[in-house]
Amino acid sequence: MTRLDPSPAQLAANTATDKANEKATAHRPHKARAARLASGEVALFQQVKDHIARQIQDGTLRPGDRLPSEHELVAQFGISRMTVNRALRELVTQGRIVRVAGVGSFVAEQKPQANLLQIVNLASEIRQRGHDYACQMLVVERVAATLEVAAALNVRTGESVFHSVCVHLEDGVPIQLEDRFVNPQVVPDFAQQDFTQQQPSEFLVRTVPFDEIEHVVDAVLPTPEQAQRLQMDAAEPCLLLTRRTWTQGVPVTLVRCLHPASRYRLGSRYSASGNPIST
Repeated sequence: MTRLDPSPAQLAANTATDKANEKATAHRPHKARAARLASGEVALFQQVKDHIARQIQDGTLRPGDRLPSEHELVAQFGISRMTVNRALRELVTQGRIVRVAGVGSFVAEQKPQANLLQIVNLASEIRQRGHDYACQMLVVERVAATLEVAAALNVRTGESVFHSVCVHLEDGVPIQLEDRFVNPQVVPDFAQQDFTQQQPSEFLVRTVPFDEIEHVVDAVLPTPEQAQRLQMDAAEPCLLLTRRTWTQGVPVTLVRCLHPASRYRLGSRYSASGNPIST
């Protein structure tokens, strides 16, 4: 029987078919993995993470509480230690827990967050969290406006403006150093107020119906004096919120609010249209 050798065209076709088969075979593991993802098999770490997050949210686990060990979580959920470890690592990244080598995992202290779009009544905000609020007034005076202050308040350089400095405390811990300049043309009786009864921002919000606000946030290091007033390390970063307000186009106040980054955070929530959402 005579054997016919394949033609060059047939060889090329066979080679192309073999390569296509190899490519399809190589992709099968990825397809299988995708199927497992769809079925939820690979998302077990998320179940552990959500379980712990819910317990933190509903108060079952409180700040400082120790979490079950990795071994205990492995036994509880019937999953691998690697999966548990991933869940805990993501909770650390989100700031929900802290891990101490050789000791365990603990629920982190949750930093309060202020809305960037509003002038927050800090005293009310702290009391709503069930904590004690205090304000230490350090300075209430008249000073000559520097070039920066004069530009912000639309007054002449060297013109007399009000200046106040105070520290806001939550449960005895300083969380904000407030350094404020006020336009005396708009609020002539600012320095006559008893700020032991109400903080400067409370007085201004009640007295002057502002209609425009500007907020700018910077990451900064505190000066030695600021660090001392906030009872923090001068090498620790801070969030500096600079705010200006206007009423009918006239500047009312320039205030710089300095927050230790480890104790406070700033944020806002928006809809897809760009409009702020009240939370």
